Amino acid sequence: MTVPAPYRFVRLGPERRREVVGLDTMVFPTGTSLEDQLTAPDPLTWERTWGIESGPEPGGPLAAIHSTHPLAAYPVPGGHARCGWLTWVGVHPGHRRRGLLRAMITRHLAGCVEAGEVVSGLTAAEPAIYGRFGYGLATRHLELTIPRAAELRPLPGPAAREAAELTVEIADWDPAVHADLVSGVHREHGRRGLGRPGWATWETPALAASRAADTPALRGGLEARKVVLVRGAEVRAYATFRRSLAWEAAGPTGVVRVGGAVGLDPAATHRLWRVLLDLDLMTTIRTPMLALDDPLLDWLLDLRRCSPTYQDNSWLRLVDVPGALTARTLAGDVDVVLELTDDLLPASAGRWRLRGRAWDHPEVTRTDDAAHLSLDVRELSAAYLGGTSLAALAPPGSSRRRTRGRSRRRRRRCRGPSRPWSTGSSEGRGRGSSGGVRSLTRRVGGG
Repeated sequence: MTVPAPYRFVRLGPERRREVVGLDTMVFPTGTSLEDQLTAPDPLTWERTWGIESGPEPGGPLAAIHSTHPLAAYPVPGGHARCGWLTWVGVHPGHRRRGLLRAMITRHLAGCVEAGEVVSGLTAAEPAIYGRFGYGLATRHLELTIPRAAELRPLPGPAAREAAELTVEIADWDPAVHADLVSGVHREHGRRGLGRPGWATWETPALAASRAADTPALRGGLEARKVVLVRGAEVRAYATFRRSLAWEAAGPTGVVRVGGAVGLDPAATHRLWRVLLDLDLMTTIRTPMLALDDPLLDWLLDLRRCSPTYQDNSWLRLVDVPGALTARTLAGDVDVVLELTDDLLPASAGRWRLRGRAWDHPEVTRTDDAAHLSLDVRELSAAYLGGTSLAALAPPGSSRRRTRGRSRRRRRRCRGPSRPWSTGSSEGRGRGSSGGVRSLTRRVGGG
């Protein structure tokens, strides 16, 4: 956690917010002025925010920053884990290639250990960076650009009748009216069935306030946020969106940018998308990040016309191996020895026996037994939420011939019923492909 002279770590507080946002703007260019950015709510957890100062004396200019969102109930297969979400990482372009990013991530991981957080997560601005620090690509998503009035496959009879009976409200976003409604639907969606791994909610007050805000600095030059609510006896689906409109010789060309769209059941979700796909004067609808098993992908009759874009979504790193593995359940019986390497957290390295019954939380213990699979913490972290296969990620030759069948079975037994996906909390922002950056899904970068 040390940095070379003349650098030094320093805890940051809200009194240095102008410097923090100024450095962030230096790292991530924006057309929004610093003064306008400071009008947006502050999403940072300051007791988990650190800077690296430069210069011979304390109180010098900031060369780098990072912060952590403490997520006490991060969803994992069959349970929840304490997670430290790495965010607001930036290294001033004049101070790159000096080991500052490695020092910050080392400090962040030490903070996670101190706080009892068993995993760390992030969304990467530059995906090539984080594997060398033990982060594995844990979730992926799709984004679509849909032509207006794209046809959806109709729901079967009872669900179609149910959808037709639902009411739809389209309104200007009012945090006092809509924030709690939307947050409630979002939380409930993550709990339905057996839950969706990675479906993080807005746990800290700062994140909740940031998510609900709609200041001009957050709009990216678009209109004020709008909201769609689909109701039965209660709100069963919502979407937030912004529009832009241009007038061409052939008529209006409008774009709908959906910040978030969540439904509690097929009838409400189908009705929601039918509304979003047919707004007046619009020609194109751009979706938010969608899970790889989002029902919209099955409902669209012609997915090719919707220009699907496949992207990395969130990156995860195990901080406490037994703590993380026992927080989740298995999809089948398993008894396997993993040999793990971890350059940044040596306490995680070595051989671990993972033993458990289907749908139970496993037992994880140290062992000297021969390993069935040897891998780095990066591979184990990528497979942790169940979205990818340990057998596919393990380095060539790491799995012994006598255990190949067991490797295939492990692939199935680490998966849950829903594909993992990090929803983030940036709905309705105008900046960035994911809809915004002042949030859980804040872009992460540095040098």
